[in-house]
Amino acid sequence: MRRVYEGSIDGHGRRVAIAASRFNRLVTDPLVAGAVSELRRHGVAEADIDLAWVPGAFELPLAAERLAATGRYAAVAAIGAVVRGSTPHFDHVAGQAAAGLAAVTRSTGVPVAFGVLTCDTMEQALDRAGGKAGNKGAEAALTALEMAGLLEAIDKD
Repeated sequence: MRRVYEGSIDGHGRRVAIAASRFNRLVTDPLVAGAVSELRRHGVAEADIDLAWVPGAFELPLAAERLAATGRYAAVAAIGAVVRGSTPHFDHVAGQAAAGLAAVTRSTGVPVAFGVLTCDTMEQALDRAGGKAGNKGAEAALTALEMAGLLEAIDKD
């Protein structure tokens, strides 16, 4: 094995964008708060965190793509919550959000962390937004930092 690349979660000097869904704000507000707190805890300056609100999870890929395309950000964290209802709407929204965000990462080369909850119930969503299952917004922020660090390490070589 010649080289091993790993990403650092050191946010000093990094600028990060958060694209967040207003739909299910009861869930997304604590996810955003968790992401911001985690970014700050790992050295990202408050002035280097930008937040773009979108109507719902379906709109996250376009906002993430536009943010990534600016060249200003080391990474983007996409945050939302899709809760299953009694129609197939959940499957379409959740699937398109996931596929769209993955496509943004590949097309721009900017890491987009997937912090979109896809839950069967509101209780599950709240558990993952700072409840007993942790805060997935904070986890998305760490993923964004680690991937930014990994790509930086690969590019340096």
